[in-house]
Amino acid sequence: MARGTTLSIDAMGGDHAPGVVVDGLALLVADRPDTRLILFGDEAALTPLVAAHPGLSGKCEIVHCEHKITSDMKPSQALRRGKGSSMWNALEAVKDGRAGAAVSAGNTGALMAISMLVLRKMDGVHRPAMTAVWPTLKGRSIVLDVGANVEADAAQLVTFAIMGEAYARATLGKERPTIGLLNIGSEEMKGHDEVREAHEMLRTLDLDLDYRGFVEGDDISMGSVDVIVTDGFTGNVALKAGEGVARMLATRVREALTRNLATKAGAVLAASGLAALREQMNPSNANGGVLLGLGGVSVKSHGGTDARGFATACRLAADLATSHYPEEVAANLARIQQRGTATG
Repeated sequence: MARGTTLSIDAMGGDHAPGVVVDGLALLVADRPDTRLILFGDEAALTPLVAAHPGLSGKCEIVHCEHKITSDMKPSQALRRGKGSSMWNALEAVKDGRAGAAVSAGNTGALMAISMLVLRKMDGVHRPAMTAVWPTLKGRSIVLDVGANVEADAAQLVTFAIMGEAYARATLGKERPTIGLLNIGSEEMKGHDEVREAHEMLRTLDLDLDYRGFVEGDDISMGSVDVIVTDGFTGNVALKAGEGVARMLATRVREALTRNLATKAGAVLAASGLAALREQMNPSNANGGVLLGLGGVSVKSHGGTDARGFATACRLAADLATSHYPEEVAANLARIQQRGTATG
């Protein structure tokens, strides 16, 4: 577990900021008391909120920012007008070495754009990828990309696999995560050219990855592999579809269990099992998408998260900030570049 980490927080990002943000940080330091925090935002609004949580005393530095990135601001606008905002300054703190990771629940497109500008990309990474943690029958899996790149060529998909594998080791505790490439079938001839080319590269390049080949959509929730690689368009559609199915099932189960006295009595008898299921499906336990491939750690919390979810995103940021993820990714990217030089 990450201890003694300093996190920079965009305290004004999100649907319920800054209240939920500060409440989440209070939960974080209760679990990880050695964590230090730099809060960027409206000092007048933040000071009483922080003071309301005695556990945050002495652990928070508040840095006043005159403005914030709004939810309706386009990425191009954020790049032009965002300098000095709470989001921009939080990322600058990572760049300057004052913090090990930045966390924001603000505008996703703006966070991606500003993160790329401030933190820059790692050598060998064409585009960063956004991750999602997916609950499965076997625990949790990592899916990437889920929205940073609408399209991805074969080389980018291979890069996603490299980054996702290192990320899964850092966050899931898997010594050797398994990897699958999302496709419309498991047969070799299935899928478009880029997917098949990426499959061949992952099979033949000396990357020291536990690559299991093609996986299909239903394999994600089954937990067939630890890391599922795809382009951002497909990944985002799968993510939103999965979230919709989960909400629909929760609604239907609730309706079924409250239909009449008999079903209500059954619900009472099954209360412990239902509570465990609700806990497993709680999105607050899997909150936090990381922009992989940057020169620093930038974590996107869901904009509508609660305090518990924001704390989860911060724990994820702290774990990744103290991992060997960057070195592992750099080593495998160097292997690809050497292979290209040798065959060029």
